Amino acid sequence: MSRATLGWIVLGWVGYAVLPWYGFDRAAAPALSDYFIGGSGLVLGLKGAWWLLPILAPLLMMLRPATGSARVSVSEWLVASGTIGLLLVLLQGFTIGLNGWTSDTLKSLFGAPGPSQAGMGYGAALTTTSFLIVLCHGLAARGWCRGDAFVTSSIGVIIALIIIFVFFPVSTILASAFGDDKGNFAPIQFVTKFMDKSIWGLDCVTSDLRCGVAWNTLFLGILVAFGTTALGLAFALIATRTSFRYKKLLRVMSVLPIITPPFVIGLALILLFGRSGALSAVLFEWFGVPRTRWIYGLPGVFIAQLLAFTPIAFLVLIGVVQGISPTLEEASQTLRAKSWTTFLTVTLPLMRPGLANAFLLGFVESLADFGNPLVLGGNFEVLSTKIFFAVVGAQQDQGRAAVLSIILLAFTLGAFWLQHAWLGKKVYTTVTGKGDAGIPLPLPRRVALASYFTAIPWALFTVAVYAIILVGGFVRSMGRDYTPTLDHFLTAFRIERADWGLYFSGSAWNSFFATVKVAALSAPLTAAIGLLTAYLLTRQRFSGQRAFEFGTLLSFAIPGTVVGVSYILAFNVPPIEITGTGFILVMCFVFRNMPVGVRSGIATLSQIDKSLDEASLTLGARSFTTMRRVVLPLLRPAIVASLVYSFVRAMTAVSAVIFLVTAEYNMATTYIVGRVEAGEFGLAIAYSTVLIIVMLLAIVGIQLAVGERRLGRRSAGTNTAPLAVQATP
Repeated sequence: MSRATLGWIVLGWVGYAVLPWYGFDRAAAPALSDYFIGGSGLVLGLKGAWWLLPILAPLLMMLRPATGSARVSVSEWLVASGTIGLLLVLLQGFTIGLNGWTSDTLKSLFGAPGPSQAGMGYGAALTTTSFLIVLCHGLAARGWCRGDAFVTSSIGVIIALIIIFVFFPVSTILASAFGDDKGNFAPIQFVTKFMDKSIWGLDCVTSDLRCGVAWNTLFLGILVAFGTTALGLAFALIATRTSFRYKKLLRVMSVLPIITPPFVIGLALILLFGRSGALSAVLFEWFGVPRTRWIYGLPGVFIAQLLAFTPIAFLVLIGVVQGISPTLEEASQTLRAKSWTTFLTVTLPLMRPGLANAFLLGFVESLADFGNPLVLGGNFEVLSTKIFFAVVGAQQDQGRAAVLSIILLAFTLGAFWLQHAWLGKKVYTTVTGKGDAGIPLPLPRRVALASYFTAIPWALFTVAVYAIILVGGFVRSMGRDYTPTLDHFLTAFRIERADWGLYFSGSAWNSFFATVKVAALSAPLTAAIGLLTAYLLTRQRFSGQRAFEFGTLLSFAIPGTVVGVSYILAFNVPPIEITGTGFILVMCFVFRNMPVGVRSGIATLSQIDKSLDEASLTLGARSFTTMRRVVLPLLRPAIVASLVYSFVRAMTAVSAVIFLVTAEYNMATTYIVGRVEAGEFGLAIAYSTVLIIVMLLAIVGIQLAVGERRLGRRSAGTNTAPLAVQATP
């Protein structure tokens, strides 16, 4: 038995015999005496919580292989003890709740109300994790994943986390799609709601009436996916393959929209193009162009989503474009292919993993977005807004929201399948262990011009939008009173000197500190889980791999509103009772934002030759060492993309967290939404400006901390070539 396995067995005993079994704080289990001192699972079991005593059996079973008996099969005992332990914890956790037995069958068999218990605490979490890891080590000992305990444990932990924080809450609310108002199974009602004409109607084809909300959503998603992928590719090509003088500034402009708090882009577009907008006024006064409401509807939502989601495509594609081997392009030119032919037949096909993942993320983001359609949608309805109003509107029809969510999932699954079909089983490896002395070729003239004419106007448009945002925070009332003032910033971020020191008296400080704290905790967790998942998907082969990959996209496809409600329904009662804590916000952000790290990691790993991993393993390195010293340095673009996206999304997300915030953890976005609803646009924009500055500083810090990867390639001004793949220290 390995030291790691013994360590996890010890931790399992510590969780059961030492740490408190219930709750993450004293208030979670006020009825338990001596909660922190004598509230361990073993002590509580001896004091009367008889349902905790059976867990002692698998813990004793785990000690049997440690005796060193030759007649004991270590792998079989580890698998058996881990499996039995997990089943016992799940059984007692889901059958006993705060008010006794959780099912009528148990109440009739054993009498009502039955025993009661609070949600799991540190002890239960540690012991359950120990059972899971011991089970995975036992499977590795039996030859799973080539006997690699790190790989089997990673797969087991990630699957468990996805089940707990994605499948469990989402299935809790989706199950209501097949029930009536009383919770009874009613498939006929599901079919009626699913086939509603307002969802699938095609009246817009034959008349002036509107099409169904599903077709609107699908059409918008395809438009946004194509648009964001094209813009992201243009920015990536300019940043990596041209000598454009202001490429760093252009790079900042490409990423800037992702750090914008919710509703601010929509508000800025209204202030520019609305009937009373600045640009509308100029066009009317100078050229007599009539003021209209064209910004409300498909055009406005499309522009806002392009602004919001292009940075995601850019972050995914820049690492892919950097990873293309110049040697392959030089080989094409050696065969007398023209630069345009080389780009079409060599460069572009090697970008397919990045293009496919950027398209998929743009499509899914468009489907799940509800902030921009809510502000700019007008009469153009999409599924996300319909779900929002079904959940929080006057109708409060949870079943209808669940049906609409299932349709969104179907669209996501279809896009996921099409992506795999388009990529096929082709090989896209361009980063190997061999020295690559090739010089990146300049872009063909027509590609360079197309990139410039696409990216630069869009960057200028972005500057105009952010100029409106910046001005809005320093004037009394945008569009009415342009008198300069700092009142909005002072109201939100006033600092006063008191007898005991500085006093943060501004109304926004509490939400600001809570937001930074949650974002700082969730970002590294999101990147670590996302990139580890990408590594497992691209470097390992195991049964159920496709289902595992789709599971990582599930929470990304569900609108944030549904995710927030599902978290409340799932985690407000035992066995996992974390509603009202900062932990639930962190977990929500981790599994909402993880797909970007997964897709970015997959796109980058698709270019890295597996022989690098195999060489490290051949030299005796373990999988963990190989990943840390070989793979991670080459994944730096994906690491930056995942960290930046997860930190920024945690700072700016609104749809999910609006249901999860508390007085202690009131996030910045809920504060901004409250100010927008109250008509205090100047205060909302001022707060957004501060958040944008903080996030820009964070992005710069992340890029400096992670660094850039070096692929052992020459630049145009270098005379000598490195001999092997290297990474900056």
